[in-house]
Parts: sequence; structure tokens; C-alpha cells
Amino acid sequence: QVQLVESGGGLVQPGGSLRLSCAASGSIFSINAMAWYRQAPGLQRGLVARISRDGSTNYADSVKGRFTISRDNAKNTVYLQMDSLKPEDTAVYYCYAGAVGAYWGQGTKVTVSS
Repeated sequence: QVQLVESGGGLVQPGGSLRLSCAASGSIFSINAMAWYRQAPGLQRGLVARISRDGSTNYADSVKGRFTISRDNAKNTVYLQMDSLKPEDTAVYYCYAGAVGAYWGQGTKVTVSS
């Protein structure tokens, strides 16, 4: 079992920045990759960014050049640095861990609005 706890969401103005954190606990040795997904009202949940065990990353086209995913293995934490935020980035952001099973955090809300 893997437990994920997200933090860092909130309200920010367009053009601003936020950093999301996802702390993993439990069977962390079994995690192969971690990722951030987001779900806006009325839309399906979609991948934002993913980081593999070896540190390789990939991003949704809509966030390339603005968002950065990273991990601190010593702290068992994954981060999502979000810069140049746009209103269309407004969503609930979920942390995901891929292991023997798939694990999700509870979500953290990000609102980009003036």
C-alpha cells in the first residue's frame, strides 16, 4: 500500500506561480513512477506531468515550458512547480503513484483567477 498526501494548492493570479507537493509513505520501494493529473469541472482527469524512477520526465503539451516535475528521494516527495499560470490551469490536481497497483492522493485545488 502507498499513501499520498498533496499540499500547496490555492488561489493565484494569472501569471503567478505555485508549487505542489506530494509526500509518499508506505510501500514506497514499489513505486515505479509518479505523476500529477488534473481534473477541471466537467472534464476528464488528464495527465499533467510524469517522472519515472530513473528521473526521466514527460509533460502534457499544454504545460510544457511552464511546469516542472521533480522528486526528492530522500524525502519521498514529488513536486510540481507551476509558473506562468493561466486561468485554464484551474483544476483539482491529483498525485499518482504507479506501483503494483495505482494509488491516488486526495487532490488539491488550484484556482487561477484575477
